Amino acid sequence: MIIIHRLSSSPGEADRFDRHLLPAQEPIPVDTLWIDLVEPTRDEDMKVEAFVGISIPTREDMADIEPSELLYTEDGARYLTARVVHQVDTDPDITGITFILKGSCLVSVRYCDPKAFHMFTNRIARPGGCGPTAEAILAGLFETIIDRAADVLQAIAQRLDRLSDRVFETRTDPGSRNAEFQDTLRQLGRHGDLVSKIRESLVSMERVLLFLSVSYRTARVQIELREQVRTTLRDLQSLEEHATFQSQKIQFLLDATLGLVNLEQNNIIKLFSVMAVIFMPPTLVASIYGMNFKLMPELEWHLGYPMAIGIMIMAGLLPYLFFRWKKWL
Repeated sequence: MIIIHRLSSSPGEADRFDRHLLPAQEPIPVDTLWIDLVEPTRDEDMKVEAFVGISIPTREDMADIEPSELLYTEDGARYLTARVVHQVDTDPDITGITFILKGSCLVSVRYCDPKAFHMFTNRIARPGGCGPTAEAILAGLFETIIDRAADVLQAIAQRLDRLSDRVFETRTDPGSRNAEFQDTLRQLGRHGDLVSKIRESLVSMERVLLFLSVSYRTARVQIELREQVRTTLRDLQSLEEHATFQSQKIQFLLDATLGLVNLEQNNIIKLFSVMAVIFMPPTLVASIYGMNFKLMPELEWHLGYPMAIGIMIMAGLLPYLFFRWKKWL
C-alpha cells in the first residue's frame, strides 16, 4: 500500500502533516513530501517510480549486505538502506528499510511495521512536529527509530535488574531452584538476542548517518539540518555503548546462573559421594559375614548377629561424624 504525507492545508498549521492512504486509482499529489510504501505490489512500485523518477529496490536488494548496494547515489537520488528491529514485544526480528531522497520528496520502502513509524506519524500530525522538507522528515525518522531503540534498551535494563535480584537472592525452597534457573536462562537468552539485534540495527543506522552527513555537506544542506544529523549520530554512538554494556551484563548474569547451576549439581554429587563413603564400611562388614565359611567362629556365637549389626552401625556412624566435624555436610 501507498501512504502519503503532505503539509496540511489548514490555516495556521503550516508545519503539520496530513496522512492519507492512497487508493489504487488515485494519482499521487504533486505536493507530497513523504511516500511510505508498505509491502508494495509491482504496480505500486511502478506508480511511485513514474512520479519520483527513481527505481524502487526489490525486497531481495534490500536484504543485500554489501555497503555499495545499501548506500549509494543514482540519478540524483540518494538510496539509504538501514536494518530496523520490529515486533519487539512478540517475536523480535530485524529487517531492511530503504529510504530514497530525490529532490523534495522522500520515499520509504518497507516490508515490516516498526513502532517507530507510528510514533513519528503521530509526531508530525501535530504542528511543529517536523520541518517542511524531505531531509527534515528523514532526520526525524532516524531520530524516532533511535529513540525507540533507547526505550527498548531501557526496558531491557529494568528486566535485567529484576533478573539479577532473582539470580543472587537467597532461596528458601531448594525444590524450586531448578525451575527458576531454567526460566532465568530462557529470559537471558531472549534479552541477549534482542540486544544483539538492536546493536546490529544501530551499526547499520550509524553507517547511514555517516553517509548522509557526508552527502549533506557536499550538497550544502542547511547548517541546522547538518547539525541535527551530527547530534543524532552522537546519540546513536552513546546508545551503542549502552547496548554493549547491556550485552556484557547479560553475559555476566548468564555466567553467574550457570555457575550456580554447577554448584547445585556439585552439591548433589557431593551428597551421593558422602553417602557412598558412609555406607561402604557397613557394606564391607555385611559382605564379610555373608560369606558363610565353616571356619568362621563368629557364626557360632550367640551374640554374633548383634555384634555384626553394632560393627556396621559404628562403621557408618564414624565417617558421618567425621564429615560433620569437617563441615562437609
